[in-house]
Amino acid sequence: MTHFVIIGAGECGVRAAFALREKGFEGEVTLVGAEPVTPYERPPLSKAALANGAAPKFIAASEQYSEKDIRLLTGVTALELEATGRSVLLSDGSRLSYDKLLLATGASARSFPGTSANSARIRSLRTHRDAMTLRSVLKPGSHIVIVGGGFIGLEVAATARQLGAKVTVVEGLERVLKRGVPTEIADMVTARHRSEGVVIRCGVSIETITERDNKALVRLTAGEFVEADLVLIGIGAQPNVDLATKAGLAVDNGIAVDGRLRTSAPDIFAAGDCCSFPLGVYGGRRIRLESWRNAQEQGEIAAVNMMGGDEIVSSVPWFWSDQYDLTLQVTGLADSAVTHLKRDLSNGAFILFHLDVDGRLVAASGIGPGNSVARDIRVAEMLIAARARPTSAALTAGDVKLKSLLAALGL
Repeated sequence: MTHFVIIGAGECGVRAAFALREKGFEGEVTLVGAEPVTPYERPPLSKAALANGAAPKFIAASEQYSEKDIRLLTGVTALELEATGRSVLLSDGSRLSYDKLLLATGASARSFPGTSANSARIRSLRTHRDAMTLRSVLKPGSHIVIVGGGFIGLEVAATARQLGAKVTVVEGLERVLKRGVPTEIADMVTARHRSEGVVIRCGVSIETITERDNKALVRLTAGEFVEADLVLIGIGAQPNVDLATKAGLAVDNGIAVDGRLRTSAPDIFAAGDCCSFPLGVYGGRRIRLESWRNAQEQGEIAAVNMMGGDEIVSSVPWFWSDQYDLTLQVTGLADSAVTHLKRDLSNGAFILFHLDVDGRLVAASGIGPGNSVARDIRVAEMLIAARARPTSAALTAGDVKLKSLLAALGL
């Protein structure tokens, strides 16, 4: 019987396994996960799990795997991939043979140089266990230092303040969210955090992070020490490519795949956070995305193509972040933009539209309370996909509905 194996039981791998069944695949499906628990969602880790001690939110109930005849192996890692012989050696000593293989190995938190992954006072946030360890420290009177002013770090900062902990964010660049959002939105986020009592220090470098007397000590390059009950390292993630590299697969900022998520080896696909892929809406530019929706979508595309389909990755990138009462949403890639236009919405919300030198809309970034920017960001996403070139007046005028721009394009 035909056997499809999926390495990695996160959002992408689980979605691929169930999509195979939904699309009619009748062969064997084996899903291999490193954590010894039923696969769960990761976005809540910096929010509900941290704030409320909530149990993991399972991607699918454990009984659903058996109902769909998906063999789920937990607490097991893949040690060796034999691409020519089409087999995978697992950490429990067993070897799986496959007809098609999907690598959905995700990404791992970057560590700070010189620190130990097993430190009690210097942590990252990648698993539910990490969230529970962090939560045990977040209480009134405690002090947490967050290294890195990216999305995860700032989400944790917001949750930590809600739990009463003191928070210091140390960012080496001149502002927070430097790689993710425009300055105007970053300034609004910074102001909101500071209004909640978060100390944000930008343009500051760290020399060492050590432990002493049940405390963590952060030594800044100027010689200053900052003491904390815990230091959270939030300096990004790196794709898990070791298995692919050892097997001789092409790697380029992740496991390199084509637009159909095929790797350089026959019968092996890769999807989600671990892979880089060409995106047609940006001229085939190779990118890698770490986002919940991308993992879901690519899991489904990989399933279709493992079954012999011909589906191409085409979605416009999208992600969001919740901090206090604010929701930030970004769609598209803004780094090629030369023009930035602002549309003011109600309740202090606004959207920035980013256009390239030819006037094409390439990205949109919005922020505001609750879901105030969600609808317009979704419309902007559709305009980006359509390669639209809206006029400046249409984008900025509050009395012009963005949906009318879609209608003008026949969408």
